[in-house]
Amino acid sequence: MHSKLRHHIEKHLPLTDEEFEFVGKHFIFKKFKKHQFMVQQGEPVPYNYFLLSGLTKLVYTDEATDKQHILAFAMEDWWDNDFQAYYTRTRATLSMECLEDTEALCLSLDDFNALRAGLPKIEHFFLEKVMAGFLASQRRILSLLTSNARQRYEQLVSQHPSLLQRLPKTQLAAYLGVSRETLSRM
Repeated sequence: MHSKLRHHIEKHLPLTDEEFEFVGKHFIFKKFKKHQFMVQQGEPVPYNYFLLSGLTKLVYTDEATDKQHILAFAMEDWWDNDFQAYYTRTRATLSMECLEDTEALCLSLDDFNALRAGLPKIEHFFLEKVMAGFLASQRRILSLLTSNARQRYEQLVSQHPSLLQRLPKTQLAAYLGVSRETLSRM
């Protein structure tokens, strides 16, 4: 399981065996069942999650209407979380639910800070991850503002074709902001 993390990190920077042993000591392994929440709105967020297997969705639930807004999906080799709550040690405004049985390596904020302090070059890796996430968020926002449903669907197909095989149509439709019927017509 840690070999997946090492491979993921080494796409950005090489690590010696000793350095990776230090990195690995800061993570804990957890299993989650389908429909289980890894992060729940209103609760503290103790970990950042690197997915080894499985599929999750990150949602905001409007308490006034009880409507869910899907912000993102994450699958193996991705990081996901309510980052604002994690980094500020506040309660979650988002929920992260498993759409499949999921395995993850979990990193507490204290371990994250200890890892960065003990191995300064890992800061570069995390900077790359943060930048990639920021850019993906900007693309998603611009897509929602400037693209029609078909264009958003085509963008998703071109960027993440494997998601289409794994997501229920209702989840996919909600992410794209269309009805299930509209999605079926596309």
